[in-house]
Amino acid sequence: MFMLDGFGPQSGGVSASNAELHLKVADNHKSSPPAAAAAAAGMRMENSGGKKLLDISGAALSKRKLLVGLDLLCLFLASIPFFACELKAVSPYRRGFMCGDPSITYPYLPQEAIPDELLIAGGIIITGVTIALGECYRVRFQGVSSKAFVTNLYVSRLYKELGCFLFGCCVGQSLTNMAKLSVGRLRPHFLSVCGVTYASLNCTPGSYVATVSCRQSDHRSEEEARKSFFSGHASFAMYTMLYLAFYLQARWTWRGARLLRPALQFFLVVLAFYTGLTRISDYRHHPSDVLTGYIQGALTAYWVAFHISSMFKSCSPDLSPTETFNAALSPHHSVC
Repeated sequence: MFMLDGFGPQSGGVSASNAELHLKVADNHKSSPPAAAAAAAGMRMENSGGKKLLDISGAALSKRKLLVGLDLLCLFLASIPFFACELKAVSPYRRGFMCGDPSITYPYLPQEAIPDELLIAGGIIITGVTIALGECYRVRFQGVSSKAFVTNLYVSRLYKELGCFLFGCCVGQSLTNMAKLSVGRLRPHFLSVCGVTYASLNCTPGSYVATVSCRQSDHRSEEEARKSFFSGHASFAMYTMLYLAFYLQARWTWRGARLLRPALQFFLVVLAFYTGLTRISDYRHHPSDVLTGYIQGALTAYWVAFHISSMFKSCSPDLSPTETFNAALSPHHSVC
């Protein structure tokens, strides 16, 4: 009896304490599961040693910074052909022409409907500002986070989305300029810029003229007249406007007006088409040059939007346990 009486209270105390412990753990998990997971993770990290944790974090941080540097290097390499053409570092291929070819006898118009400055400023500002506003809205009101090492979520999201957009700009224009330099197709106003006519050349109609000595003293104008294929205006306009249309398709969540989003996308594509058509009416490009520019810009926009950017990729619904220390979760929180 003495032994049983002595053992009974102890076992009851142990059972009671175990029951209390289970209740506390259950309450902690019910009240804040992320915090409990983070606390558990913190205990494991503490048991494994604080110095080792700092070393791993520092290595991961350095690796991510190295990857950012690699992104910037890739952006620079992708833009080399573009700047090589714009800075006149490489001369275009000097192609001849058929005597009597009417496609290169159009007059030179000094005024362009859409000059280069307006094209670049419009394409980058319209698309870039829309993407920037959209990503800031998602961070502010939709609880979107990021796994990048940059603590500022706005900077992190802008870096990802605008970086992909600018990379596509560099790739598209580099491909365009490579074609201009390699093919050397004559623009429709070539003879006008060169200052010659078929009569002054005294050539036989249908014969091939391999070389021609232009009477114009401006050598740069002659070189520009040898860069018709394919249209940089058409490719850049189609890329920027179609990319923005893809972005609206991925990020537009308001369902109040069913036709508002497709209407905006339609006008963006129309603006891109109009830009290319002006290159034909300005006698800067042949119709086939503009058509090829459309195709190249559209393919580049599709490639970047669906295979490089994260706009159509699914995001994880929550943060990892180690990230819950620095970010508060909302009901619609997601990590991209």
